[in-house]
Amino acid sequence: MKDEMKYAVSGALAGVANGLFGAGGGMFLVPLFCRWVKMEEKKAFATSLAVVMPLSVISAIVYFLKDGIDLKATFPFLAGGLLGGIIGGTVFKRMSAKLLRRALALFIIYGGIRALFAI
Repeated sequence: MKDEMKYAVSGALAGVANGLFGAGGGMFLVPLFCRWVKMEEKKAFATSLAVVMPLSVISAIVYFLKDGIDLKATFPFLAGGLLGGIIGGTVFKRMSAKLLRRALALFIIYGGIRALFAI
């Protein structure tokens, strides 16, 4: 499969995840970047953020147009998210790819258990 097609399929999967779940495109992109595109793991994590951000903006616009967003409720989360993003980006530089992969796996498992049992 040509690289351009691999990129398009990866992006489509990430877009569907973002549209359906409000996030989660990185769960598709990181493994696909590593396996299909042979991208180094840490670069795959960082690159997935660059792809997921515009996808999230598009999904948010669609939700907004469908009256599905409580704008007043978003502001405290945005402030906390800004701080968390700065901290996460700083810690990211110091973490090994192996530790990042394991942390992602734990978050996916945690989220899956919460979703499965509606905790």
